[in-house]
Amino acid sequence: MSSLAVRVPPELSARVPVEQREPGLDRDGVRLLVSRGIEVSHHGFAELPGLLRAGDLLVVNTSPTLAAAVDGRVGHTRVVVHFSTRGDDGRWAVELREPDGKGTTRARAEGEGVAGRGCGGLAGTRVRLPGGARLVLDEPLSARGERLWWARLSGAQVPALLREHGRPIRYSYTERDQPLSVYQTVFALPYADGAGSAEMPSAARPFTARLVAELVSRGVQFAPVTLHTGVASAESHEPPYPERFAVPRASARLINAARAGDGRVVAVGTTAVRAVESAAGADGVVRARAGWTDLVVTPERGVRVVEGLLTGLHEPEASHLLMLEAVAGRAAIDRGYEAAVRGRYLWHEFGDVHLLLP
Repeated sequence: MSSLAVRVPPELSARVPVEQREPGLDRDGVRLLVSRGIEVSHHGFAELPGLLRAGDLLVVNTSPTLAAAVDGRVGHTRVVVHFSTRGDDGRWAVELREPDGKGTTRARAEGEGVAGRGCGGLAGTRVRLPGGARLVLDEPLSARGERLWWARLSGAQVPALLREHGRPIRYSYTERDQPLSVYQTVFALPYADGAGSAEMPSAARPFTARLVAELVSRGVQFAPVTLHTGVASAESHEPPYPERFAVPRASARLINAARAGDGRVVAVGTTAVRAVESAAGADGVVRARAGWTDLVVTPERGVRVVEGLLTGLHEPEASHLLMLEAVAGRAAIDRGYEAAVRGRYLWHEFGDVHLLLP
């Protein structure tokens, strides 16, 4: 999929969460754009229960958001370390960034200036971290480039380091730092090994406990899955790296039952799509699976299970749009994004959301 033709004005970036924009609003106060093919309608997110039907199944990601950004130094140079993904051997994939002096840790896209840009690294680079911890870069995560490195931490355990000294990764279009609680979804669960997502599974952010209860009362079901998302590529929009995922047996049964009946399988976020499609066989049957997935969902590959998708609004050049096209088709994405810009919807993790239905 080539870049979308739409241009997203900078003022359409959501700078703070909706509940901080206007007194009395909760997380479900964002707007909801609904695409059924090329037909577009406009709603509030709180109207979601009326847009779904009994028997529909929402697949949700239970991965918690980590306070994944930690200040450090390489020699006399200040850096910010982003802890992305925990490996099976105890190492972590990390990204080194240059701080911009304003509290932000990354530039979101090209054209925003060099503040927050990646500063790469070399094998053997040593990073001093708070509390006497030391990080040593071992090798690049991928032959694709040197943005992410496998690294070993000494003098501390990563979960404890993040709890004591970390903060959520923050993009430069946001107004200020936020507490970690702002980045947790209602579906987030703690993991004993300290695993989680470097970036919030943000499509689920607008859900509240009240809204979940209303959906359940109307016969909508939920299937929890896990995908721990790593640090995205802000500048080059590269495809995702392998990530850890799990689809429990109970969730696989729920998904298969919905497909066998009249219900629609609607993924909440691109992470949920990646997890479910990684557990689906060529026959479309979902089986319990856990491990690593390198699946990239494209229009050529298509989707085997997911029929609908609830997701945020992505940048016109983002690689995630290939997945949206696989679910809904290019014409639906073009029409939806044109309507979102005309309607002054807000972009990014604190912004409005887009529901793609058959």
